[in-house]
Parts: sequence; structure tokens; C-alpha cells
Amino acid sequence: MLSVSGARGLVDSTMTPDVAGAFAAAFGSELLEMAPQKPLRLVIGRDGRASGAKISEAVCDALAGIGAEVVNVDVATTPTVGIMIRKTGSNGGIVITASHNPIEWNGIKCLDHDGLAPPPELANRIIERFKNGAVVTSTAEARGSVSKDDSSTRHHIDLVLAELDVEMIRSNPTTVVLDSINSSGSVGGKMLLDDLGCGLIHLNGEQTGDFAHTPEPTRDNLRDLARLVGDSPEALCGFAQDPDADRLAVVDERGEYIGEEFTLVLAVLRHLQKNGPCDLVANLSTSRMIDDLATRFPGTRVHRSAVGEANVVAKMRETEAPLGGEGNGGVILRSIGWIRDSFVAMGLVLELLAAEKRSLSSIIEELPRYAMIKEKLDLSAIGGRPVIEPALNKLKVAFADERVNDIDGVRVDFEEGWVHVRASNTEPIMRVIAEAETEEEARSLIQRASTAAGLS
Repeated sequence: MLSVSGARGLVDSTMTPDVAGAFAAAFGSELLEMAPQKPLRLVIGRDGRASGAKISEAVCDALAGIGAEVVNVDVATTPTVGIMIRKTGSNGGIVITASHNPIEWNGIKCLDHDGLAPPPELANRIIERFKNGAVVTSTAEARGSVSKDDSSTRHHIDLVLAELDVEMIRSNPTTVVLDSINSSGSVGGKMLLDDLGCGLIHLNGEQTGDFAHTPEPTRDNLRDLARLVGDSPEALCGFAQDPDADRLAVVDERGEYIGEEFTLVLAVLRHLQKNGPCDLVANLSTSRMIDDLATRFPGTRVHRSAVGEANVVAKMRETEAPLGGEGNGGVILRSIGWIRDSFVAMGLVLELLAAEKRSLSSIIEELPRYAMIKEKLDLSAIGGRPVIEPALNKLKVAFADERVNDIDGVRVDFEEGWVHVRASNTEPIMRVIAEAETEEEARSLIQRASTAAGLS
């Protein structure tokens, strides 16, 4: 799959070292053409999947082949690679990751000089170069280089610590159960929690790349984490990272799965407590809990963006928002970097617990709660991508009297809740998401929207 999020495919089938090298060379060639007078330097990292080593080698070799200076940070989180791009003054970088996709997948995520996903117009040019094989040729004498840098995780964690009240957290002894899924967040997660003085029960904490469960940090996939937290009297919370550690799911001290939607809300709550009212950004598929929370801090404004990290960041820049994110467990703190960051999310939740001096479940009980339902429709089963535009147009016509936002698919806000229908950027599916006071109301909204759009 080729999209604004980069390239993903099945290992040794559609995603091979040759494919990865060709895509990396297309990316590097586009950057060279954009700034022909500037030496090309790129940071390369990977999320720890077993297939990542050979893909990383191919990517590094292809980029050196077009004359690039490659800084290889090896296994590292996606936000860490973004931070290292800025530290090394690089033109951009590549993370070899398929994010939450299962182990048989891998992919390439491109990052620009600010360490964030390229804007759609640049992403589309890279894709066209890849399809056409239009890459820079280089002589043997002009070949670039590949060097290793082992400082990336330590540098990243130090930046996060600098944003936290470390002494307050240390004065509130906390034991955390952390599920790092044996991937790139393992080392940094332990480093952060050790530095914050937390006790650590590390589940799947070996950086082997052998995923202990399906990677998406959902309730069903985190039953072992929830059980371990509930069975550990000393544990005040549980955290779960995805393979490239840009997302975080949370479990309370009772072993109750709170979920990804609450990650951003908890981070926002602590940020507003600490810094006062500000502008915030969330995407269209993120819970309205953040809007309700903003009303507790008069002067706070919530801006909505299209789904996708790059879109959230673009709106953050436009509004000068210090914090933004998505309801998939992604928190972006501008002072750290322009990428969702599980380390930032963990730090802010722990700081909230220290400031409140009470259990996570009691904090959650005072937050607004809604029922959210997320459904996926296989595009191949409903006519493929040609059905998308007509379906969205039908939806806009059917609900023209309601509040409609069509910057990314179609979101319709009703008095009782909202529904968002859009095509995925990373999978061949249509997403239908609804939120309301009750699960019954949310299901009703999904049914109404699916029927109106001709999808059911």
C-alpha cells in the first residue's frame, strides 16, 4: 500500500529489500532535487521486527548509493528518529515500521527535516518517483556513507524528562506495568520509568521484535497486561506501547482497560493544569471528551484536523497549539517533537497521578464518558475505492441540515453524538466511527450513516 503514510506490504511478498531500497531511493532523490546544493543526510531507524534488519540494510545501501550520508540509529521508536533528524541537522529520515500491523507486515515511513510525515503533495511526488523508477544516479566516487549512532534513546528520554516535574513524580512512588510488545519502546520505556523513580513490571520488555500478541493496543489484545495490573497490588497503572512506540494505551490500577481515547484526554488535563488555557488540536475521529475538558479551562480552544499525524501537526502550527494528538493513543508535545510519542504520554500521565495524589480510576470517573464504536468495511467487498466518493456525497446530502465537516471523509455532528465516515490511509478499508452517550445510540448513528451512504 502506498499512501501519505509511506509504503507498507507483506514481508518477502510485496515488501522486499529491493522494494524498500527503491522506495528509499525515490524519497532521497526527491529531497536532493528539492535542495540540490545541500548535502543529503538522513536518519534511519526501525521498530524491531525481525524483518526490519534486512530491510534497513537495503534502505541504507540504496541511500548511500545516491550519495546520501546515512545515520543509522538501528532499533528506535518513530518519535526518536524524528528527534534525531533535528539533532543531526538531517534533511529527513526513514522509519522501517508497519506500526500496529501484524508481524507479517513491514513498511517505510518517511519523515521530513522537522521529523514529521511529509505533506500530501510531497508524499505523492515520492510515490510517483517510486512507480517510475526516477532516482538519482551516482558514481562510485560519489557514493555516500553509513554510520551508527547509539545515543538516540538517551537523548530522547532526556528531552522528555526536561518537560516533567521529575521530583514531584519521584516523591509519589509508583509501580507501573509496561507492555512494550518486545519492540522499539522497550529500552526507552524502562529508561524513562527508572529515571522517574518508578517501580517497573516489564511485560514483553525484551527488544526481540517477536510480538507477544497482536500489536494493535486494543482491549482484546491487552488482556495479559490488564490481568497483571489487577493481580499486582503495588501497580498504580499499566501502559501499552505499539511496535514503533508512538501510541500508548492505559490500564487503571484495578486492571480496567481505559483505552487509547483517554490517553490524549489525560495528557491534556495535566497540560492544562500545569500551563493554563491554550489552543489544542485533535483529529475528526477523536472523542469529544477533549472538548468537554476544555470547558473547564476557559480560554482553551480545540481545533479539529483531518485524520493523520501530519494533518494534526499542520493545524498545531497554524494555531500555535503546544499540544495535540489523536484518539489512537497519540500525544504530540510541540516542545519535544512533531510526532506522537508514547514516552511523552507516559510522563504526563505519571505527572497527573503525582499531582492529584489519588488513583487513576478516580480521576477517570470525573472525566466525561461516551460510548465509541469503530467499524471497518472491507472496500473489496463493497466495490473498491470507486465507491468512496459517491458514498460520501450521499452522506452529505442526507444530513445537510446537520453540522457536516468534509475535510476528511465526512463527519456529521448530531445533538446526541457524531459519526465519521472515511477511507483509511493505511488499509484497504472504509472506517465508520460513532460516539454518543450510550452504545445503543452510537450503533444507531453508525447504522443511519451506513444506510445513508449506501454502505449497508
